[in-house]
Amino acid sequence: MSEELLINIAPRETRVALVENGVLQEIYIERQSKRGLVGNIYLGRVVRVLPGMQAAFIEIGLERAAFLHLSDIIDRYDEESDTSHGPIPECITDMLKEGQTIAVQVIKDPLGSKGARLTTRITLASRFLVMMPNLIHIGVSARIEDEEERERLRAILSGQSDENEGGYIIRTAAEGVSAEELLANRKYLQKLWRSIQIKLKKAKKGQIIHEDLSLGLRALRDLVTKETERVRIDQHAHYEAALNFAKTFIPNIYTAIEYYQGERPIFDFYYIEDELQRALQRKVTLKSGGHLIIDQTEAMTTIDVNTGGFVGNRKLEETIFKTNLEATTSIARQLRLRNLGGIIIIDFIDMVEEEHKRQVLRALERALSKDHAKCNVSQVSGLGLVEMTRKRTRESIEHVLCEPCSLCNGRGSIKSSETICHEIFRELLRTDKAYDAKSYLILASQSVVDRILDEDSSALAEIQDALGKTVQFQVETLYSQEQFDVVLI
Repeated sequence: MSEELLINIAPRETRVALVENGVLQEIYIERQSKRGLVGNIYLGRVVRVLPGMQAAFIEIGLERAAFLHLSDIIDRYDEESDTSHGPIPECITDMLKEGQTIAVQVIKDPLGSKGARLTTRITLASRFLVMMPNLIHIGVSARIEDEEERERLRAILSGQSDENEGGYIIRTAAEGVSAEELLANRKYLQKLWRSIQIKLKKAKKGQIIHEDLSLGLRALRDLVTKETERVRIDQHAHYEAALNFAKTFIPNIYTAIEYYQGERPIFDFYYIEDELQRALQRKVTLKSGGHLIIDQTEAMTTIDVNTGGFVGNRKLEETIFKTNLEATTSIARQLRLRNLGGIIIIDFIDMVEEEHKRQVLRALERALSKDHAKCNVSQVSGLGLVEMTRKRTRESIEHVLCEPCSLCNGRGSIKSSETICHEIFRELLRTDKAYDAKSYLILASQSVVDRILDEDSSALAEIQDALGKTVQFQVETLYSQEQFDVVLI
């Protein structure tokens, strides 16, 4: 598998595309006006403690107070290192008081109407390591499966560790690296943590202490793997910054960084813009002729698999099985591409054979194994649904690029012109009982006025006879289809 990382720099926006074997898999967008907050460290002030929710709201200088749950304060069970860190306090009030100052780190950006999610377990990331200043433990990423390699990496840090400096998680990217590279990362993180400690002592409430790298440099740190053949950047100043960053922290990718000088914009050249437009559509077509329907809601994301135009060559069960198998790969890609997180419900086409269900589930798990975000997949339910979760730390592509429709307010549909005509007739009857007018003027959109004067002209005549008054109409070009006014004349 070959990978390319494409970085597009505009005056107020940075976009990063991860391309595998010529196919776009992930897209990251950061705008200057809405920079991501994940990884930022603040000196926060507790503004409200909620025992009923076992949580607190922390003021960190943002528009909305951030959210800190009890489970993100204490050192609970660590799944990656498979260790437990002490007893769990029973109540949030045992840990926090209103007005108290506390060092916190953002683990989830504000999403919709929700504020940022915080933790007190501060972590600092480098290319190969994640430093945990408040813990004394050395863990290894579960994605490094070779036991000998795990022990080698752990031994490098164990032989050099100081109990006072904290713990580390060795990241997947560290597999196969030399001791010198690993220890250089460790030294960088120690220096960074000391500078943060100094800033914390001098900081004021709500002040930012540490800000994570910009998107372009974070992509170099977190997304480049052994399969990455090249990194192409279309802005010279950022290209130079990337070279300096790589020379200091990731020397092995220095030669892979290129300055893109093509005549066409880099995202046009790789057809990324077309893929972005398709990623905003509900319908995703499959090569066989089947398709997916993807809907985001406040509570969850639903994915419906359909055979569409695929009729197969054999029996129906075989056609359904092949469509579901093909859908697993497309679903895994769409989750990464659209950055869909939280609860996800997949409605595969109903299968009769249990072996087919098992194979589809295994295929989905294999396809999701390449995902950078943590995914958990359940079994096929009695209704034929697959429930899964995907860790969400930032907004989906739709939420970044779009806003609720001004006509339907995010419903996805508007009332038909026929419905509005009936509402107008009811409003006329209601108004006539309340007021004594000689006639009425209806202000409405062109489509509604056209329908009343055409298809519903007989109904209009009946209304005028019942009222004993005339009704006139005026088209308002700025009105949406659902807007209308009844004016007394």
